[in-house]
Amino acid sequence: MSSLTPIDNKRRQVKRCVISLLSLAITLSTAAEAGPREQAKRIHDRIAGVPPSEAVLNDMASDITSGDPIAAAYTAMENKNFYDVTLKNMVAPWTNEAQSLFVPLNDYTATVVGMIRDEDVLGIDFREVLYGNHLYVGKSSLGAPAYSLANNAHYEFLETQRVSLKDDLVHTTQSLPAEATAGVMTTRAAAKAFFSGGTNRAMFRFTLMNHLCNDLEQVKDITRAPDRIRQDVSRSPGGDSRIFLNNCVGCHSGMDPMAQAFAYYEYEYDMDADPDGENGALVYNTEGMTDPDTGTRVQGKYHINSTTFQYGYVTPDDHWDNYWREGQNSLLGWDKGLTGSGQGAKSMGMELAHSEAFAQCQVKNVFRTVCLRSPIDSADRDQIGAMVSSFKASGYKMKRVFAESAAYCMGE
Repeated sequence: MSSLTPIDNKRRQVKRCVISLLSLAITLSTAAEAGPREQAKRIHDRIAGVPPSEAVLNDMASDITSGDPIAAAYTAMENKNFYDVTLKNMVAPWTNEAQSLFVPLNDYTATVVGMIRDEDVLGIDFREVLYGNHLYVGKSSLGAPAYSLANNAHYEFLETQRVSLKDDLVHTTQSLPAEATAGVMTTRAAAKAFFSGGTNRAMFRFTLMNHLCNDLEQVKDITRAPDRIRQDVSRSPGGDSRIFLNNCVGCHSGMDPMAQAFAYYEYEYDMDADPDGENGALVYNTEGMTDPDTGTRVQGKYHINSTTFQYGYVTPDDHWDNYWREGQNSLLGWDKGLTGSGQGAKSMGMELAHSEAFAQCQVKNVFRTVCLRSPIDSADRDQIGAMVSSFKASGYKMKRVFAESAAYCMGE
């Protein structure tokens, strides 16, 4: 039992507060007084995760002294650890439902890293991450197992051998039919995480979370028409229709018409022999293929639990519509140059990627990665707005966002 009196305890609390305030003052003073070399090192540490060499530090400090911290940031991005560590760690949580960065390298992560690396060389618009026919694999000279939609052996080899993502990735196209490719959504890693089992709604939800920074709860709108909600959703959960009308309909009325774009995709594996689906494969029903449960190209999972509400929507094909172009979710900033409807995942991915929310989300993701925090005040929010405008003006180049974020936070 403590022998301190209440007064002693109070004095101790005051002393701790004073020490904390002094520490904060010293930190702020140090940041304010940081010279070009300190700022250059901070930029390099944040972007590459490792200290710069003396020559690189001098070069970056010279750029900062001359008033060009953006150039200094681009110099830091020449370090291979920007690709091998910083980008890889930023993207890895997007590839799994647990949103863990402790997952093996895979085709989703490698493709995003490669697209950012080659944005200038190949003129890649980062919005294509949700609809482009892009895939990055290791160089053939590395001796890795061939890329396959049926396993992750190729990327596990690259990771085991500590292959440089900056130097040893090469661009190619996906092995699906061109019209079926939809950026990272049609990589094997995404299929394993979000097409496995379930109803393919997970692919839509996690794409919304990772690339538009909104979960379903944030876009729930009970005013949208429920005509495209599938049969597997009860209209009176627990015998109470009010739950459906005031809750379920808010997500499903917008999600189900969009997730219909994935109607021909499945991740197939032997649930008995391989319960984790490690050796499963991404499957796409091409024209002429039929599912035994539906008699059409539509995967059987779209017709499961059809007796839950037999008058619900029966998915006939992969036609999608964006009901969120009207109502409160019009604030997501949909592209007026697009129609808001189409066939398949590629056009639906373009609908998402061409939104204002997509651009804002990418900038926020980078800001958190580089500044090691989320925006917290009006100055940060103004900076985010400025970087979104710059992101668009650059042709949606991600390196520019990294450079501007690092320049903004170099005094912290």
